[in-house]
Amino acid sequence: MEEELKIFMKVWVSAIISISYCYYLSTRIKPGVFRLLFILPVCVQFIFLPMCFSSLHFIGSTAFSLTWLANFKLILFSFDNGPLYPVPPNISQFICFTCFPIKLQQNAKHQIHLPKWVFAIRVAIFSVLLKLYDYKQHMSSNVLLVLYSLHIYLEFEILLTPLKVLLTMALGCDLEPQFNEPYLATSLQDFWGRRWNLMVPAILRQAVYVPVRRITERKMKSEQAKFLGVLATFLVSGVVHELIFFYFTREPPTGEVTLFFILHGVCTAAEVAAKRTSLLNRWNMSMMVSRLLTVGFVVVTGGWLFFPPLLRSGMIERLSNEVFLSIDFIKQNLF
Repeated sequence: MEEELKIFMKVWVSAIISISYCYYLSTRIKPGVFRLLFILPVCVQFIFLPMCFSSLHFIGSTAFSLTWLANFKLILFSFDNGPLYPVPPNISQFICFTCFPIKLQQNAKHQIHLPKWVFAIRVAIFSVLLKLYDYKQHMSSNVLLVLYSLHIYLEFEILLTPLKVLLTMALGCDLEPQFNEPYLATSLQDFWGRRWNLMVPAILRQAVYVPVRRITERKMKSEQAKFLGVLATFLVSGVVHELIFFYFTREPPTGEVTLFFILHGVCTAAEVAAKRTSLLNRWNMSMMVSRLLTVGFVVVTGGWLFFPPLLRSGMIERLSNEVFLSIDFIKQNLF
């Protein structure tokens, strides 16, 4: 653990230096392809940095923050677009907004403030969930699937919520939440667009959906262009997930994760198109049924395509083991 922490510090020092270099580029090079050429070496560096670790949590946090978020934001920044434009007023804000899943709160009236006890309940549920892994040999595959899904969601929430609070205090500004109770989603569009990992769809919309739609609208109808835009967005998300899974497993991609996102892209696009028909408008479904169908579809397809590569590599078990090791490490060094 100590060696991994040293590597973690070195990696992030190099990342901060690289992002600082990008910040000063904005004052010297005009937006466009020329600026992109100067930023691309940083993007390549960020692709390889997660390979420095053996810890899954360090791999995941670095891959998510640098390989995914920072790279997409910096590419958009090359053209004066995305979350980094207008350029933040100081370098510390630029660094934070580049590599963390944060975004300025656009509408204070709609700001989501969950009570502190909600976070405490999530931590308690996650603690119980980790203990349940000791009895997984007695659980059915369906129960384990729900368990794995809860693990991924709760660990994301527990790690990102304190980060959001610390950055809000440090930057002195309101930040949007990263999740918006995804278990309450009433449709796939609602789940992926407004509730799950909100920073990612916001970036992919600007980096993939809008350009693809604009290009395809020149040669086809608007509805067809929208469908291709949605499909391209989910395809890119699938490819990036394949890369992140490679960091975790160090095994060649199987294509299952990409297929998972393509399936959800097709279903989301079909769902959006169906909502515009008069037939579906007349069919009123209760919120409870919509939520069960939506979350059920995500969990079932996840069990079919998303989780198998992780389970074959033993990653889920390694994740829980690392949590216990981290707790022991903190106890030994702080108490």
